[in-house]
Amino acid sequence: MHNPRPGGGDIVEMSSSSSSAAAPPPHEGAASRERVIPHSGPLSKKTGARKSARFAESVSAPLSAPPPRAASPASNDDDDYVEITLDVRDDSVAVHSVKPAHGGGHAGGNGDDSDVTLLARTLENRRSSGSSIIRNASSRIKQVSQELRRIASINRRGGGPRFDRSKSAAAHALKGLKFISKAEGAAGWEAVERRFDKLAENGLLHRSKFGQCIGMKEPEFAGELFDALTRRRNISGDSISKAELLEFWDQISDTSFDGRLQTFFDMVDKDADGRIAEAEVKEIITLSASANKLSKITEQAEEYARLIMEELDPGNLGYIELYNLEMLLLQAPSQSVRIGTTNSRNLSQMLSQSLRPTLEPNPLRRWYRRAQYFLEDNWRRVWVLLLWLSICSGLFAWKFIQYRRRYVFHVMGYCVCVAKGGAETLKFNMALILLPVCRNTITWIRNRTAVGRVVPFDDSLNFHKVVAVGITVGAALHIVSHLTCDFPRLLHATDAEYAPLGQYFGVPRPPNYWWFVRGTEGWTGLVMLVLMAVAFTLATPWFRRGTIALPGALRRLTGFNAFWYSHHCFVVVYALLIVHGHYLYLTHTWYKKSTWMYLAVPMVLYACERLTRALRSSVRPVRILKVAVYPGNVLSLHFSKPQGFRYKSGQYIFVNCAAVSPFQWHPFSITSAPQDDYVSVHIRTLGDWTRELKNVFSRVCRPPTEGKSGLLRAEYDRDGSAMANPSFPKVLIDGPYGAPAQDYKQYDIVLLVGLGIGATPMISIIKDIINNMKQLDGDLESGSGSGADTSVSSMASFRTRRAYFYWVTREQGSFEWFRGVMDEVAETDKKGVIELHNYCTSVYEEGDARSALIAMLQSLNHAKHGVDVVSGTRVKTHFARPNWRNVYKRIALNHQNQRVGVFYCGAPVLTKELRELAQDFSRKTNTKFEFHKENF
Repeated sequence: MHNPRPGGGDIVEMSSSSSSAAAPPPHEGAASRERVIPHSGPLSKKTGARKSARFAESVSAPLSAPPPRAASPASNDDDDYVEITLDVRDDSVAVHSVKPAHGGGHAGGNGDDSDVTLLARTLENRRSSGSSIIRNASSRIKQVSQELRRIASINRRGGGPRFDRSKSAAAHALKGLKFISKAEGAAGWEAVERRFDKLAENGLLHRSKFGQCIGMKEPEFAGELFDALTRRRNISGDSISKAELLEFWDQISDTSFDGRLQTFFDMVDKDADGRIAEAEVKEIITLSASANKLSKITEQAEEYARLIMEELDPGNLGYIELYNLEMLLLQAPSQSVRIGTTNSRNLSQMLSQSLRPTLEPNPLRRWYRRAQYFLEDNWRRVWVLLLWLSICSGLFAWKFIQYRRRYVFHVMGYCVCVAKGGAETLKFNMALILLPVCRNTITWIRNRTAVGRVVPFDDSLNFHKVVAVGITVGAALHIVSHLTCDFPRLLHATDAEYAPLGQYFGVPRPPNYWWFVRGTEGWTGLVMLVLMAVAFTLATPWFRRGTIALPGALRRLTGFNAFWYSHHCFVVVYALLIVHGHYLYLTHTWYKKSTWMYLAVPMVLYACERLTRALRSSVRPVRILKVAVYPGNVLSLHFSKPQGFRYKSGQYIFVNCAAVSPFQWHPFSITSAPQDDYVSVHIRTLGDWTRELKNVFSRVCRPPTEGKSGLLRAEYDRDGSAMANPSFPKVLIDGPYGAPAQDYKQYDIVLLVGLGIGATPMISIIKDIINNMKQLDGDLESGSGSGADTSVSSMASFRTRRAYFYWVTREQGSFEWFRGVMDEVAETDKKGVIELHNYCTSVYEEGDARSALIAMLQSLNHAKHGVDVVSGTRVKTHFARPNWRNVYKRIALNHQNQRVGVFYCGAPVLTKELRELAQDFSRKTNTKFEFHKENF
């Protein structure tokens, strides 16, 4: 039979019979074999050419008896035949198909198609060490006979494990055993060879440098892989040559499932006896957990090893074999969230056409389209900035023209016009910069009015920074013009020119430059300049976050404390500004001195804000109910809920602890829900203040009791009768204050993304959704608890019917922070309103051999106990980072013609990607994504 395949190659068709009776091994049964090899076409190899040679080979080979431990009496399956079609290429032979033979005296055997399919997939295409095609085929035939013996042995043992060897299952399993990731193996053997030349000594590569040479970051895992590969080849010693390294590389970069499976099995099978004992399973679990930075799995390795043995060794033989691992891999569900094939194909086609825009040849149209998209996304920011720039420009032009018409212009020239124009914008911006930090006022406006629809209150802090830049520009124009131009010109003016200005600068005329500097106008301006320069510098990210390295005592200039204290020098700056604005050289009439007019209302408003904070925090004291210190340096504080304290999920409060600093107030997102009878925050140690706060509370905490989470805990006895209540430091809270995430109720569909500790506002939203859904179902008693009024009012505006929560963190211990919330969602959300996705980025991506065993263990433990081995919750954890395009794609597919609110809180690294994806999918699909970012 001739059966050519696309892509070239030669097809070999054989018939192989198997007998259950005792028979000599294949190498002893040569006399019983018959070979008939008719063929046509050349078989020679030529570089760069593909030529077909087709021939049929019929082989009848009795198979040897099964192993002693699987022995069974011979039965009526003496004539079990299968027909094998091989694909013969230049340097390899691969199985094309294996099927039961029919007719011609070949009985169908047991007719087990799954075993036949198993046989077909087992023999993947790989390199051959022989140079002859016939020798290649012969070696493959031996493998076929050995595999048939194993299948027969399994069947005779009473219907061994049956598992899906279909294309889809094998494809998924194949993804689960990659030893080299895309990043590590992208450069291929050439990069490995270059590293070998650098690392090798005397032409040999030591075991300790093997991981570095192949691009594997985990030396322990690489060492175990090295040992497995040397055991397989009976190589002694701890060093290998370049030729041996090439063999190793060919095996670990092998794309066949069976090759990868065998390599992984060899890693576990330390004594190379073909069996894996429980101790070896425990060792590889510990190794995989260490490579993925999963300390808790390392601590429970013995328990998890016992779980795997129970699943794969039900007969209590004390070991498992290769096919047991294969079954587990083929049955393990995928970590990824799948999308329907048909819908996914339609959406993929649509997105491939529209999300990959072709370049518009007309530059005017291209510019117009970009401008249109930009305005659609940023129209609120644009009109606010244009208004601000217009006011600044108008004030500058007004003063410029005013002084252009005065006599002083003839002496000082345009310098005085520029100086006075810059001073006018400076006064305006010094008044304006206070408004974005009037948090109580902004919160009241966004909660009680519709102004938030046209004013981007979420960008209030960014606008504060923009105004600071405007202050810098205005101050520079004013100071530089005066010091370098106006004063020198006045000193060099003739007596006739100076005479009209004597009423402003006095008679006799100023004797020298120092006269201007030492005057009230001079020294107040210079002191303000220094204070503002220091505050501006220490507010930059490099100083505020302490990323810049300064020597010795100068390190005190970095960190939040330096930023906080320097910024509060604004009180002195504003006092000096009022004095400076009163003692003016060229203006003596009081109603023309406008500095106090600009500053009066903003300063009074800001003073009321600070007074409100002080009174509210002292009049409404709080009692600490619970303290917990979690892995990842996170401190959780639960406060009693002050009377009348109402807030929305997504908002934040300010916290003050006098034991750390009596003056500093720091903002933290609320993690409790409005319906809870307490207020909670989770604080991560990121700076000097938070570090000291954690230390203060750690002193009054104790190790948790059984069943409690956290490293240290302390709880207040609500009965008040216990004398053992810890003496907590006094804490004041102030708020709540508005934040972007509080607007989630405006959307039917929300996508919540938290990065690390940035999950805190999202946790409050998740709890709020649960409580609202309970109320809709009548599960929550109306009017109970201190938050009843808040919950009743919030129901009127509750629209959310579907929430997707993605929490991305790099530490396994982070899942302890909100374990209770995750479990509550899994238990109470029967309608599937909330979809939780936890991602642990320390674990290698799905498909990496370093996380393969963790994925197997995760599936087993979740199926048996309903608990995830990584997070310790009922929510299964995904590995590595999410594919955000697929996340948006799935939501766009599931919620067509709807608005989706995207809320992100975390470090800025994801902001650009999430915002651009929201814009792309909003423009190119009928689902509209609206992106909101929390200032972190």
